[in-house]
Amino acid sequence: MKPRPKANHHLLEFSFSKIIYRYLVKKFVGPFALTFFLALLIIDMQFLWKYVDDLVGKGLEWYLILQLLFYVSATFVSLALALAVLLSSLMAFGNLGEKYEIVALKSAGISVLSLMKPLAFIALFVGLFSFWFSDNVVPAAYVKWRSMMYEIVQQKPTLSIDEGVFYDGIDGYVIRIGKKHRDNENIEDVLIYDHTRHFGNLSGTYAHRGKMTISPDKKYFIFNLYDGFLWDEGRSQNSRNASYPYFFAHFDQQYMKMDISSFQMQDADESFFKDNSKSLKMNKIMDLVREKEQEMKDISEGVYMKYESNFFKEAMARDLSFDLPSSSGISYQWKNLPPEWKDQVAFRAVNKASNTIGCLPHVDILSDLRAREIRESMMEYHQRMVLPFACLLFFFIGAPLGTIIRKGGIGIPLVITVVFFAFYFVISIFGEKVAKSGEWPVWAGMWFSTFITIPICIFLTYKATNDSAILSPDTYTHFFAKVRLFFKKIFLKNKNENTPTLS
Repeated sequence: MKPRPKANHHLLEFSFSKIIYRYLVKKFVGPFALTFFLALLIIDMQFLWKYVDDLVGKGLEWYLILQLLFYVSATFVSLALALAVLLSSLMAFGNLGEKYEIVALKSAGISVLSLMKPLAFIALFVGLFSFWFSDNVVPAAYVKWRSMMYEIVQQKPTLSIDEGVFYDGIDGYVIRIGKKHRDNENIEDVLIYDHTRHFGNLSGTYAHRGKMTISPDKKYFIFNLYDGFLWDEGRSQNSRNASYPYFFAHFDQQYMKMDISSFQMQDADESFFKDNSKSLKMNKIMDLVREKEQEMKDISEGVYMKYESNFFKEAMARDLSFDLPSSSGISYQWKNLPPEWKDQVAFRAVNKASNTIGCLPHVDILSDLRAREIRESMMEYHQRMVLPFACLLFFFIGAPLGTIIRKGGIGIPLVITVVFFAFYFVISIFGEKVAKSGEWPVWAGMWFSTFITIPICIFLTYKATNDSAILSPDTYTHFFAKVRLFFKKIFLKNKNENTPTLS
């Protein structure tokens, strides 16, 4: 009958652990979702600030901007996930520590590592999802946002003609409108210079009033002008009108149509952006790298190996009027040549050597270009693994730190997240720089931030599981309070000694 209570004890322990784990997951998931979208929004705002000059003044519809941000956001998901894991784990364990729930759970026999176990699996799942997302979704999103951004940049600024301002946004015309009515269609005091013949302001039209509209397909800007005149002083440029160099005419109504199709977004060819390593899957990136390596090999063999053969033999075989039988066993050496041939052979050989030396700088340039392309492709290959792995590393930084500092909310965790991520970002930039320049191997430069972060994770996890107070803010608060009290006692003692006493 004794084994039965033991089974019940294990069942009760499992049920208790299940409740605790569910509670921890609930504490983690809420802040994680919030911080993920917050981080993504902040990164998107940084993108908008970077490209604000290309977006402003183009008259873009709101849905086009949202579509662009959607594609851009997809490329930043891995970074936002890593930030969210760090901040949410800090908040979750900081709240548990601030409310002494971790102390209570420890007293119940649950260690810090056991508390971190379910959330570590979530962080691992987030990392795997980040890896899948960056290899399957991000390449397609990158092509979309790059092609869309190219269309926006190529598009002209929006058609906006202000009162009293000479507007030259439409090719071949300069327009000035004296007054615009509230409907933005009826206009007065209209002056239009025609520059389509590139003669300057020699041809133009003036009207006292008119109406401007845009065609339904938005490809043409239409002017219906009333009560005006037109002139042309450039007729002398045409030999047929040289006898009548000046033309002037009144009109009651004039119709003008100007091509504004360049103000519309043109569909860009997405295939132009699909050759970039950022738009390829990891297996395709490796195919691209092998292709570039083969190109480097072909360049080297095509120049160095081509002229590595004996210049003396090349000159004899190609530049002189006799054959070299390969099976005769005759050895054509310098000493066996007739004297009248030696000068010719030497001259030809020197020319071939000079041509080869002249090709070497161009070969070096091509080789350096291919080597740089290979490094950039390999950097993108490793980058797709570094950020997903950072999700797991950031958890083993946030969770121990939250346990140690025991501060919940979003204030202190946010400050710590910003400080640590800035540190991580600087290290990453350094690693990418040395990898791109070729000073370090690509894998060493791209994983340099990870190599630095792993010891920090181990150190913090060790301190958290051993209840170390070295990183607790209360430790330093008490220390500075004691120092302050010590100096306060010395000050009061000196003050009492210097105070005169009445005899």
